[in-house]
Amino acid sequence: MNVDKKLLPSISMLAALDATARKGSFTRAAEELSVTHGAISRQIQALESQLGVSLFVRSARGVQLTEIGEKYAAEVNSVLSTLRNASLNVISDPKGSTIDLSVMPAFGTRWLIPRLPDFLKQHSDLTVNFVTRHASTRFEEDHIDVAIHNCEPGWAGAESTFLLGEPAYPVCSPELSQRLSGQILPDDPDLPLLGLKSRPDAWRDWFAEGGLEEPHEHNMMIFENFSTLTHAAGAGLGVALLPRFLVNMELERGTLTELSKRPTANEMAYYFITPRKKKAYEPVLLFRRWLYDTIEKEKNDDTAINVAPARSGDAELRP
Repeated sequence: MNVDKKLLPSISMLAALDATARKGSFTRAAEELSVTHGAISRQIQALESQLGVSLFVRSARGVQLTEIGEKYAAEVNSVLSTLRNASLNVISDPKGSTIDLSVMPAFGTRWLIPRLPDFLKQHSDLTVNFVTRHASTRFEEDHIDVAIHNCEPGWAGAESTFLLGEPAYPVCSPELSQRLSGQILPDDPDLPLLGLKSRPDAWRDWFAEGGLEEPHEHNMMIFENFSTLTHAAGAGLGVALLPRFLVNMELERGTLTELSKRPTANEMAYYFITPRKKKAYEPVLLFRRWLYDTIEKEKNDDTAINVAPARSGDAELRP
């Protein structure tokens, strides 16, 4: 592919532009780059000449970006940041032994991290870096190799594989369970329900699936994430629908107890998602194999994890 050299300014020119745009001064830009004031001025002039536009307005008070210069400088800053990160990755990881992982906070802290020492013991030469977020992962911008997310498949430029289901059970504090006589009765006026913002219909569906009428009048407290919902249930504020594998520790300690052995039927699911260009990356393959092996070992152990089977349309559990 032939590329017009006019469209590829030198790194020195771009670095001079970036520093001057951020510092607002040729002098301060020169200090940052350890060059002379004249060198910065010449690089900017050469860049403007190559592009055929004025990037700065010069005055006795200093320099100021033009409108087009401001837009160009912002894009150049992004490009230089990408180059710096790429270089840093090569320097710090010359053998390609790092996995950059984006994971849902609750899944990461409650399930993955307690098991991760086993993976690192098996692969002591690998490093796992974490980014936790609720929103969809930006693979290109964030340089993410793997995302574990409870969304439906279909991410652009990526492949999604069913990892595990998220059936949820009614749980509460032992004290509240005793007050409710270990039952969930829809007509109980003292039945306090706790809900999750991202699962607005969870309780309605749970009652309907059991052939029960949903309470018409109740004050349901809504929580933003699993962590606060779990703490609220443990504090006795109400009954929450929570996946066993996220509250296994509380169930074992006895700070939470199940009010029913019937889970939600239409549970969410977690997926293993990786960019197509990364699917053959050896650390990703090793991590993926370990994840599925771990789930396979635990799927029949209710005290460790409750893994829902792959549903129609989902990929098989094994990679």
